[in-house]
Amino acid sequence: MRTATRVGVFGLLGSGNLGNDGSLQAVLGYLRAEHPEAVVDALCGGPEAVTARYGIPATRLHWYRGEYRTASRAGAIAAKGLGKLVDAFRTAAWVRRHDVVIVPGMGVLEATLPLRPWGFPYSLFLLCASGRLLRTRIALVSVGAAEIGNRPTRTLVRWSARLAAYRSYRDSPSRDAMRAMGVDTARDEVYPDLAFALPTPGAADAPSGSPGLVCVGVMDFHGGNDDRPRAEEIYRRYLDGTIRFVRALVQEGRPVRLLTGDECDAPVVAAILDAVDSPLVTAAEPASLADLMKEMAAADTVVAIRYHNLICALKTGTPVLALCYAAKSDALMDRMGLGAYCHPAREVDADRLLEQFRRLEKHSAELRQTLTERNLAAARHLEQQFAALTTALFPAADHTDILRKAP
Repeated sequence: MRTATRVGVFGLLGSGNLGNDGSLQAVLGYLRAEHPEAVVDALCGGPEAVTARYGIPATRLHWYRGEYRTASRAGAIAAKGLGKLVDAFRTAAWVRRHDVVIVPGMGVLEATLPLRPWGFPYSLFLLCASGRLLRTRIALVSVGAAEIGNRPTRTLVRWSARLAAYRSYRDSPSRDAMRAMGVDTARDEVYPDLAFALPTPGAADAPSGSPGLVCVGVMDFHGGNDDRPRAEEIYRRYLDGTIRFVRALVQEGRPVRLLTGDECDAPVVAAILDAVDSPLVTAAEPASLADLMKEMAAADTVVAIRYHNLICALKTGTPVLALCYAAKSDALMDRMGLGAYCHPAREVDADRLLEQFRRLEKHSAELRQTLTERNLAAARHLEQQFAALTTALFPAADHTDILRKAP
């Protein structure tokens, strides 16, 4: 009788980011379908939420509970420093209990949003180093990556990738970025984002929407690590441009539905509602990617900035205009046949955005057909990813059935 494989999942999961949790959901779906005997638990940012939503045991990622608060007093600084030392032992002890640890998707090898080296990059390094030392296979599955300028962050990310037993990327620019940072990517594959493996709500499941409904996904966007000196300027330009765009739609009688992708986006929704002040503008409070997809399936068109908001629109076959803040968004749109409908998030121009939006709607029917075809291709490609994952991480398993399923 074979012993059940002990599988850990790791990341900023259960912390309010719907995209991260969607990636977790996709991996749990794979494990339950192909490896139902596996015993699964998590080391994550929001253990209570992960256990409540997904029914798996979960441990807090950081020993110090004030990890995500800025430390200004001596006591808090000392506690945060002590926490980094304690976390090294806690992470190693958690890794030791597993045969396999999966980091499900997410942009874990990038710094396209503000990021400190001693935050998640340090945690990921502890995970991958512990895996190598304790002979636990660490898998970075369909992750995002980007070249990083900050030297400490770059070093931690590069070594994390090198120490992992398995790596795959959600787009070609991610693999190219890791190669540029000194990681041997010769055996690394590119697959679609894990969210493309999630169920898509059918037309019958989607809420009925008003004719001409436009979903606008928003973000608390201040640029990335390299934009810190002009973060407020970037945020103000993004917000002002979005408000002007929403106001123009309302003046044309179009209903607008505001959507978030993370709890931190709520103030942006409030600012737009206050500035436009129209009954045509409403806001949703999605709790999952499934909720986002239901909202977007009811819309004629979507305009969005968060990466996984774009994925939700694309998966439902709804034409989407992307406000792009990193290469991953441009690559995703190009892969799905909508590369012509990208707009820079750092330089939002409401007039040009409206022009692109009208062109998008003009070609809506043909774009919906394109998305149907590209979604089918993405689903098949992810089946290949899961077959490869089984071969790499579960060497004692009988692979015959899963390999037969792969196209």
